Amino acid sequence: MAVLGLGLTTASGVLVKGIRNANDTITVTGASTERITSDYVDWSVEVTQSGPTQQASYQGLQPAVEKTVAFLKAQGIQPHELELDSVKSEKEIVRDPRTGELRSTVWTTKQAILIGSWDVDRIYKISGRIGQLIGQGVPLTINEPAYTYTKLAEKRVDMLAKATRDARNRARAIAGQAGSSIGAITNADTGTFQITVPNSTETADFGSYNTSTIDKDITAVMAVTFRVD
Repeated sequence: MAVLGLGLTTASGVLVKGIRNANDTITVTGASTERITSDYVDWSVEVTQSGPTQQASYQGLQPAVEKTVAFLKAQGIQPHELELDSVKSEKEIVRDPRTGELRSTVWTTKQAILIGSWDVDRIYKISGRIGQLIGQGVPLTINEPAYTYTKLAEKRVDMLAKATRDARNRARAIAGQAGSSIGAITNADTGTFQITVPNSTETADFGSYNTSTIDKDITAVMAVTFRVD
């Protein structure tokens, strides 16, 4: 994993155990990095309204929710891509810190609008426009879209195979300098997968999964031990 700390835009870095005789082994870190494009997006916005009573806050919330849903549909969100979350209501009581006398009661009611879509580019564009509603007086909390790649399981298999080939090529080059050749694999350890923003050098011990960008870089690392013949 020290290799990743140096930035694996192109795989590099080798760990070698001495080549002395035919029973020796060589351990090499191979890596593979590819650019992938997200194919699904989850996004949500939350409408919030406050009032002196629970009923008042709820009644104020509904027109704002309806206006937000109408905006999203007008922008191209399909009915099956949109879902209303349950309504949540909270009460805040403000008292005089000296006398404990009740000063005010405020009810806050919230409802999230959840969007899930395979049309990643369309949601990206809409998320940049929905701020218009705030200017029209709609009390919104706008969350960042979460972009994901749904074929990751298949991609991992392919990436590990490429990382293993990369390790074999490195091992051959190193062994060749000692006049030896590479034999069978005796051990293979899979490192963590790093899915990051494009061209990032950031890593995490337990792997990472960036959801903030549509395009991402995925890096797979394999520590492979070969017999030296």
